[in-house]
Amino acid sequence: MGKLKTKKGVAKRFKLTKKGKVSYHHGGKSHLASSKKTSRLRKLRRPDTIGDRKTKRFLKSMLPYG
Repeated sequence: MGKLKTKKGVAKRFKLTKKGKVSYHHGGKSHLASSKKTSRLRKLRRPDTIGDRKTKRFLKSMLPYG
């Protein structure tokens, strides 16, 4: 059996943690920041994890080797 291919677009945007969760960085903070609240920009700065089980399984299939 051959190797599995990684979806490179997903690999650039998501990362698997040691415990197997899918981590990502928020979008929407690169421009037009003056119209956004400071608290919103602060929350966008932090990475987040995906909680939806179905989406998590789908992303893990696209990242076969983590």
